[in-house]
Amino acid sequence: MRTLMIAFTVAVLCPAGPALAWWDEGHMQIAYLAYKKLTPAARDRADVLLKLNPDYASWIAGAPAGQEKLYAFVHAATWPDDIKMKPDYYDDQPTDSTAKQLIPYGHLKHTHWHYKDALFSADDTPLPRPDPVDAVSQLKLMIAKLPASTDASEPLRSYSLSWMIHLVGDLHQPLHAVARYSAALPGKGGDRGGNELQVVAANGETQNLHAYWDGIFGGYSTVFGAIFDADQRGGLSTVIPDAGKAQIIDPAVWAQESFELAKTTAYAPPVRTDKQPVELTREYETNARDLARKQAALAAARLANLLEVLLR
Repeated sequence: MRTLMIAFTVAVLCPAGPALAWWDEGHMQIAYLAYKKLTPAARDRADVLLKLNPDYASWIAGAPAGQEKLYAFVHAATWPDDIKMKPDYYDDQPTDSTAKQLIPYGHLKHTHWHYKDALFSADDTPLPRPDPVDAVSQLKLMIAKLPASTDASEPLRSYSLSWMIHLVGDLHQPLHAVARYSAALPGKGGDRGGNELQVVAANGETQNLHAYWDGIFGGYSTVFGAIFDADQRGGLSTVIPDAGKAQIIDPAVWAQESFELAKTTAYAPPVRTDKQPVELTREYETNARDLARKQAALAAARLANLLEVLLR
């Protein structure tokens, strides 16, 4: 498990590093809300698969008696980020032969699986070709492999589920679905989903825009802490997602929604198109928090609905 110091280092000292959407708190809260919506049968089937993850024992260590399945599911939401810190895991690139392969627990970080960057230009700056492998392409492969009726092995289904619990959350963070190009940021990746843009939040901290959005729910957390925060008065458990939208379980639709939200809200003024730090306004921060809460609650509902279909 990551320590507070590691999370702080990634977020502040290494802002150009791999994105960790919503950080631990956000991902765990989404998983917790989804788990509460699952039927007992779906919970049981999910736990059978998650037991095959090599980190399962650490996930349930210290869990209260009778809550081991809940703790495993909630902690699984951080696993694709946790492996970024493991010394025996290594990364590949979207154009590598391994880029889209689902190899159960094969020690690849696959950091390019965490986002689906729709490219756009604020000033007609030329755009490169998008990456051939991304969160949407991989989620669709995982969705196809998860049902018991497929020819996928149990380890492959376990691996797919461990990633899916996380990636559904990723695709609902608007800056995981966009890369904006401008005259000031024309290179490979453009602004890299806000990673190249600097903002000053109300607490006085200067950080990149992507990190600001990732940290809206907080940073490092335990399962107990995430559950407590979600259930406290005014917590994420109180946010009711749109019932119609919750039935949409197509990752491509989720990504397109997030792309549009990034343009209208994440990149709203006073955010600039260059690296010059800008102080965020009260209006911006309020809108960002409101949207993040709505997106996280929607992600939880969609994750639950998706798993109910796949784990029959």
